[in-house]
Amino acid sequence: ITLNTIEDIQKNNEQRYLDLKNLNSFSFDILSQENQLNYRLKKISLDMSIELSKYPSYFMSLNQRGGVQSYYETGDRLNFTSKKDYQDWLARLYLYSKNISNSYNNNKAAIEAGYSQPKLVTRAVISQISAILNSNIEEHPYLQVFLNADESIISIEEKNILIGDAKILISEEINPAYKRLHTFLVNEYLPNSRDSIGIKDVPNGKEWYEDLASYHTTTKLSPNDIHNIGLKEIKRIRDEMEEIILELEWDGDFQSFLNYLRTSPRFYYDNPEDLFNAYLIMAKTIDPLLPKIFKVFPRAPYGVIPIPEESAPYTTTAYYVSASEGKPGYFYANLYKPESRPKYEIPVLTVHEAVPGHHFQISIAQELQDVSTFRKYQSFTAFVEGWGLYSEELGDYIGLYDDPYDKFGQLTYDMWRAIRLVVDTGMHYKNWTRDDAINLFLENTAKSQLDIENEVDRYIAWPGQALAYKIGQLKILELRTKAENELGTKFDIKDFHHEVLKRGSLPLSILESYINEWISEVKRS
Repeated sequence: ITLNTIEDIQKNNEQRYLDLKNLNSFSFDILSQENQLNYRLKKISLDMSIELSKYPSYFMSLNQRGGVQSYYETGDRLNFTSKKDYQDWLARLYLYSKNISNSYNNNKAAIEAGYSQPKLVTRAVISQISAILNSNIEEHPYLQVFLNADESIISIEEKNILIGDAKILISEEINPAYKRLHTFLVNEYLPNSRDSIGIKDVPNGKEWYEDLASYHTTTKLSPNDIHNIGLKEIKRIRDEMEEIILELEWDGDFQSFLNYLRTSPRFYYDNPEDLFNAYLIMAKTIDPLLPKIFKVFPRAPYGVIPIPEESAPYTTTAYYVSASEGKPGYFYANLYKPESRPKYEIPVLTVHEAVPGHHFQISIAQELQDVSTFRKYQSFTAFVEGWGLYSEELGDYIGLYDDPYDKFGQLTYDMWRAIRLVVDTGMHYKNWTRDDAINLFLENTAKSQLDIENEVDRYIAWPGQALAYKIGQLKILELRTKAENELGTKFDIKDFHHEVLKRGSLPLSILESYINEWISEVKRS
């Protein structure tokens, strides 16, 4: 559970070179077909990691969407079935102050070497740590697992002992480590944080971003190529949006329609409970519709739960956490300020984060039989997030967007990912400001100002990752269209989806080669 020191990271990088050398000693041609795929995937993963190891990512790990300030959330993802499980979690927390100290050391070295995050990222992390330090000990985030311990598993006496031990740990180890980090961030790191927002403004930043773009998309597309693809997609989706506005006979222009969607009470719940129930209902509405387009289903169940209150103001609308042994996958929904979270986003968000999006793809991968373990958990962002975005479009296949406002919501999300291509490259590779990025969203989507600002700040803290969604989606759509055109009446969308998912996460080029093989096989059948 240790957040690596710089020395640890350098040793890991050296190990990757050794692993690649060992891999290259294999005779590829004599491997089985399955092991040839294992070889190719492992080599691509090592090559990409080694390429990125040229850059000090450990100097840029501070961000508002994860890190040492949110480790307590890990407890929500673990399965506690015995007294030992609770004791093990406590033992992990005893070691956790080392992680906080490593964050202090790494970020102190970062500013000495001329690397830092933008001020807005630093301020958000400071605020999150402040929330932890200002927590009443009885409600402290790191106490929650023990407060909620299942009394059918441990006795009340055992539970109270764990709570008492955890309180001592928080008071004597965890909070002091956070206090030291917080003081450093306020007094030293923040004054040295960048006023600029793009990674291009750190040493070798433009080259770093070029490699990040390649890494996250698994392509050789340049940032300029990606920027132009985004502009083209914005125009295409905007035309579809305009058609819906005409269908609704809206008496006004595009911006007035967006303003109506953002401000009309009819599109919003006024309390978090109703918003949460709407997500639950939507998930159960989708479940029975999926046999129309899938023939293989994951065994793992999934659930819908709220994003923790401490992180909700600083994070995005939703995210997914995969199933683990004894625990379902979870679609986390953001209930903070429900008046900013429109109803027409609920269908498209649910198909992306839950089914048939992330829960389907990730669970099917984890449940693969007779494959190397790394294959079950390998994650190429362009594939994983490309599938999530592709799944949003599948809502049309199952009649999820019959209401034109829901369809506009789906197009808003498609537009959102197209805009990502433009604003991420714009901020990190060109000379775009944060306001430039926000304004492009405001001009073309019905997303609320709060959502837009959180999204843009996420791209600032995580350069390149946002490029993966649309690039991956476009490739899957391209392959489906090719299959439809070449197979005609032989095309079955259930078979296509099985072919896409049945090997786990793949680089886009390898996915394309397998789909081409499948098309040829179906033609011959």
